[in-house]
Amino acid sequence: MYAPERQQEILRLAREAGRVDVLSLADQFQVTAETVRRDLKALDRAGLVRRVHGGAIPAGRLDFEPDLTEREATAADEKDRIAAAALAELPDGGSIVLDAGSTVARLAAAIPVDTALTVVTHALPVAARLADHTGIDLHLVGGRVRHRTRAAVDAWALRAYAEIRADVLFLATNGFTAEGGLTTPDLAEAAVKRAAMAAARRVVLLADSAKAGQEHFARFGSFADVDLLITDPGLAPAEKAAIEAAGTEVVLV
Repeated sequence: MYAPERQQEILRLAREAGRVDVLSLADQFQVTAETVRRDLKALDRAGLVRRVHGGAIPAGRLDFEPDLTEREATAADEKDRIAAAALAELPDGGSIVLDAGSTVARLAAAIPVDTALTVVTHALPVAARLADHTGIDLHLVGGRVRHRTRAAVDAWALRAYAEIRADVLFLATNGFTAEGGLTTPDLAEAAVKRAAMAAARRVVLLADSAKAGQEHFARFGSFADVDLLITDPGLAPAEKAAIEAAGTEVVLV
């Protein structure tokens, strides 16, 4: 197969799957990883893909953000296991912040009804899941609500998080890499996540392995800011080792 033919097929795969990685492409086309990197570089120069850590995404995907319904249906089994494991990180009678994200919402749904906690959240779906828990002292952070995530953002939310100090933040992200850190498509959403991280003594990131290697427009933190990552066994060993080298404990469930 000539290089232009291979590049056309790589582009098709990227558009269909939303992402391609170097090692899988090298195996599929029976070429070296360096050959694939040259193909991706050529496609990137043509404006057809954007190179990210370990692979590439179609041009324009850095700003792509699936809606809440789509995210809740993606990697459902992995997210359920991550949420179940996160229950062990709840402080006994303490205070937590719950970020906006489908896996964090699963954690909220899994919290036992008789749990005694102070909970702060800017995510409407999370608040709705906890509103009937009589043992939970629920605080809803206000602000402009983004329709795509149902999360409050902007100045009101930032001021609220500046006034608290919680025991644990359960954090969500759209993408992560050991080198690039944590990213999301929206700057306003990133600002609130950053403020929530500063408002907690301990940060627990809940993210399925499909988010590994994905990089989005707005960066809001690094793994130096994260105490624990709970993810699934799909995380590549090299990426796991790099994250642990940054000082973050990694638990695979």
